[in-house]
Amino acid sequence: MPEFRPDRIATLYFFRPLQRLLRRRSDGIPILMYHSISGSSETHRSAYFHTSTAPRVFREQLNFLARNGYKTIGLGEAARRLEAGTGTGEKLVVLTFDDGFEDFHTEAFPVLSTFGYTATVFLPTAYIGDNTIRFNGIRCLTWGRIRELRTAAIEFGSHTATHLQLTMLPAAGIRHEIQSSKEEIEDRLGSPVASFSYPYAFPEPDRAFRQRLRDMLIEAGYENGVSTMVGTADSTSDRLFLERIPVNSSDDEAFFSAKLRGGYDWLHGFQRASKQRIGLRTQTACTERTQEVIENK
Repeated sequence: MPEFRPDRIATLYFFRPLQRLLRRRSDGIPILMYHSISGSSETHRSAYFHTSTAPRVFREQLNFLARNGYKTIGLGEAARRLEAGTGTGEKLVVLTFDDGFEDFHTEAFPVLSTFGYTATVFLPTAYIGDNTIRFNGIRCLTWGRIRELRTAAIEFGSHTATHLQLTMLPAAGIRHEIQSSKEEIEDRLGSPVASFSYPYAFPEPDRAFRQRLRDMLIEAGYENGVSTMVGTADSTSDRLFLERIPVNSSDDEAFFSAKLRGGYDWLHGFQRASKQRIGLRTQTACTERTQEVIENK
């Protein structure tokens, strides 16, 4: 039995049917947001916030994509297609993985290879080394593994250097986070880095911060990026803060299918409206995390 989730019920029994009734079709590309591909238990909060996808579930999801004719493309290509506003009629999807966990190599990549699929992985470079480093207790990729994956057409982007909430940093700190991470990946891989993934909850209502960050990303040489705003990215999306669709182990096939078809996009409005309340809790947690990192330097 699928886990009870109010967002699942609303999607499957109201918003997705309403979408079909109104015959609304999106010209966008779903960008799926994964983190860890593992069987990690996440019982401490609502399934909506879970960031682990069991290997078995991940394989089932990719099998669903293959059976239904989906083609994966890299984030860079997706951003170019969206900005150009030219639809091809293909069923496209982008697979993104935040945090650079080692289980991308051990669990996700073998399944991706089976289906001939590609992905974009975002690295918090302070936790990526020649030897294994742990982030939030989980082993991260090494530069050796990353170079191997790069030769297999896996794209890599920046997830900042130390994975701090950028709204808590001064301008100089933000520039360091986005520039130093980009430069290290480029030095290690010998190729340009064009993509950026914002860590933690994206401060969508803060227009002034959003514009400052956008200017800094462009100045640093980024061409595209993703956020945690829920939705299907389309031609109206900001290419540096593209919407994504969160995925985890509690997504059964019906829910996963509805997400791919735009049935989950309704949540963006609720997410934005509640950002202030949720942001206060997130800000507190991130402040503690920021202080911890500073004290341990």
